Amino acid sequence: MAIRGDFLTTQEVSDLLGVEARQVRALAETGSITRVARGIFDRTSVERYRAERGSRLTRTWAERTAWGAIAMLSGAAPRDLGDVQTYRLRATLREITDPAELAIRLRDRATVTTWSGHRSVIGRVREELVVPGRQRLGLVEDETVVDGYIHADLIADLVRRCHLGEDSTGSITLRYTHMDIDFINYLSAFNRTLAAVDAATSLDPRERGVGEQVLNRRLELFRENVRP
Repeated sequence: MAIRGDFLTTQEVSDLLGVEARQVRALAETGSITRVARGIFDRTSVERYRAERGSRLTRTWAERTAWGAIAMLSGAAPRDLGDVQTYRLRATLREITDPAELAIRLRDRATVTTWSGHRSVIGRVREELVVPGRQRLGLVEDETVVDGYIHADLIADLVRRCHLGEDSTGSITLRYTHMDIDFINYLSAFNRTLAAVDAATSLDPRERGVGEQVLNRRLELFRENVRP
């Protein structure tokens, strides 16, 4: 029997992600999805995993490569990539036509965690993050929600100072990465590409659609402007 509402059975997760039951259990062990009881899983964590990784195997880029791809699509120079890596990445980007595939390939740019905290700390948390911003995509900002990037070395201190608790349904999304945070801030302010990458894996269908639409246009522009 299916579990309704906020929970899924092992079989339902297996069907949704297209993996075997043993892989579902392995995902729970690594914290990729949240198990709330034996054979029962948090629906939001599973849907977020699916949005970010897809239901089939897609080769993803390493963190540095992912940020290089975002830089290229933004029209900026990539960081920390050699000439050969840059050439290969440029060639691969020219071959990608599906924005959903692109979003999955870019998933390892940061580790996504969700947290809850007192509403009084939302503003303080936002000030310490690089927040690409929904409004740049024509979406309405929710002042009770914060979603942004932070360097991996700083997340523990932020969580401690703001008394945050990890929560799969929390309103605070911290995306931590080892990439230079100033470079991420530069990309965020440069144009809408990074905001679109984040939106393309949203659980909200409208937001996801907007993100994919912007990414599709960025891919088209890249193919038009970059020679083979």
